[in-house]
Amino acid sequence: MSIENLLISDHGAVRTITINRPDKLNALNHATILELDTAFRAARYDQAVRVIVLTGAGAKAFVAGADIAELTALSSVQARDFSQAGQRMMRGVETLGKPVIARLNGFTLGGGMELAMSCHLRIAADTVKMGQPEINLGIVPGFGGTQRLTRLCSRSAALELCLLGAPISAERAYQLGIVNRVVPEAELDAAVEAMAQQLASSAPHAMRGILDAVIHGGDMALDQGLVFETQAFAVTTATEDMREGTRAFVEKRKAQFVGR
Repeated sequence: MSIENLLISDHGAVRTITINRPDKLNALNHATILELDTAFRAARYDQAVRVIVLTGAGAKAFVAGADIAELTALSSVQARDFSQAGQRMMRGVETLGKPVIARLNGFTLGGGMELAMSCHLRIAADTVKMGQPEINLGIVPGFGGTQRLTRLCSRSAALELCLLGAPISAERAYQLGIVNRVVPEAELDAAVEAMAQQLASSAPHAMRGILDAVIHGGDMALDQGLVFETQAFAVTTATEDMREGTRAFVEKRKAQFVGR
């Protein structure tokens, strides 16, 4: 499919996907959701890509929510399909097997907050406002907000954000555990770049094992999760990267991981 609402660029092993609808505050319509699904599937299978950065075009918004003009025209059946399409795309981001950094540069509301939460790491400018304001429209969050908020922070935080519908500051989001780091707006690009480059130089199989163990194992009972972790550990011990990492440690040098 053609990509009309995204900008995609590579810098070494880091791929940046930018939602490019600044006139709509990068709101998620159905076409953009399908394009994001396609873009992340492509990144999953591109061996040259080790890390993905997701952001929004312009200075005002990461993603300000779902496209309300499109949403109001949906029947109940179409709304169900829209919700499922968004959930499927975001679950694909979450289970990609490669780290995805959300670069939060502005309003991160509704579907935008849900998309950010499906990413593995979130760096926010200190000017960012986040929230789940769907209740103000008379609807329930439809892209996983009620579920990921509960898992990321707590039930009480999920209820606060979803029931009150008021935006919170980046600092409050950090306190709740929703974002990993908050930086001055002028330092956002440098902070994202530093994290992306650090991840890009790490061992890809180990990163995938960690992502799978946390995401899939975290949904299991503890005993099952421990078995999952042991299996991931065993797989990585058979890789060339494991041998390179241990040699580099002994030789007191930086490891050069090749993804084998």
